[in-house]
Amino acid sequence: MSYRFDTLAIHAGQPNDERTGAVTVPVYQTSTFQQLEPGVSRGFDYSRTAHPTRQALEQHLAALEGARYGLAFSSGMAAIHCVLSTLRSGDHVVATQDLYGGAWRIFTKYFAKFGVEFTFVDTTDPFAIEKAIQPTTQLLWLETPSNPLLKVTDISACVAIARRHGVRTVVDNTFATPVLQRPIELGADVVVHSTTKYINGHSDCLGGCTVTNDDLFYNNLKFFQNAIGAVPGPQDCFLILRGIKTLSLRMEKHCANARKIVDFLRGHEQVSRLYYPGFGAIVSFETDDPLAFAANTKLWTLAESLGSVKSLFCHPATMTHASMDADVRKSVGIGDGLIRLSVGLEDARDLIEDLEQALVVGRIACAR
Repeated sequence: MSYRFDTLAIHAGQPNDERTGAVTVPVYQTSTFQQLEPGVSRGFDYSRTAHPTRQALEQHLAALEGARYGLAFSSGMAAIHCVLSTLRSGDHVVATQDLYGGAWRIFTKYFAKFGVEFTFVDTTDPFAIEKAIQPTTQLLWLETPSNPLLKVTDISACVAIARRHGVRTVVDNTFATPVLQRPIELGADVVVHSTTKYINGHSDCLGGCTVTNDDLFYNNLKFFQNAIGAVPGPQDCFLILRGIKTLSLRMEKHCANARKIVDFLRGHEQVSRLYYPGFGAIVSFETDDPLAFAANTKLWTLAESLGSVKSLFCHPATMTHASMDADVRKSVGIGDGLIRLSVGLEDARDLIEDLEQALVVGRIACAR
């Protein structure tokens, strides 16, 4: 039977425990498993290779994205690393230009030294993608909405271009989540998430994942997941599974709060530019004195990460994108005055009042 999203978020990959009847997947706190005889197991032998709590999470994540296969990792960066590990020296990747600074760093500072080449383009422009693809291009890497400028890329159009050239499309779906966007259904070959963010939603664990329908690519990813070993422990898997159960409800409130924040910031005298794609719960804006603003918020928390029940904000130039060369940040539009908000689940009126008083302090600081 085919179930709808909210039902899958509670049931997919998580049957009641046959032995005890437990309605929640157990935390199997073990690193190894008894084998029936040498080379013959019950499906699990060593936790780096496979683990029952992790397997439940992997099946669950695949179902939410409408895919056959899911793999869980110890962080979003570990998931990205695994996908890139399928490349060889001389391979080429076309990627979104204003992407997460950690992704830019692993692309340009790590894999580039092994001979993998990267071209960064505005992926909202299909012509720019077509022009950037080379005979050696293996992956088209999309972030949509992008981080932190929230540009929205037409996934289906990009997939069509990539397929004409025999290129796989990878979509980082962390910002939108499968509640708002399902890239596999739009033709993407691989989806990656930092499950630390909205998927978990409570800022209490790290995680990442890849999902795909591609049999061959899944087998390659599974090989590198096992070989490299950057897998989550059972407690982290449990926390992510727990968080997913309320994902749809949380996203509804996140988005409703974000729209109210946008209405407040739109036209505000201390906001010179506002970035919001019309959906989701990330809002970015530019202001003249971001440091004064950051120093005077009381309810909003200055912190890395996003997607928490608690409202967070960051200064990309010195935080999430500090690893990106300054000239690169400037060229793609990530200015020193940019603030990125991750709108949480508090009362939106309280969030707005705190923004207002912090912006007033910023205005006074500028006047001095």
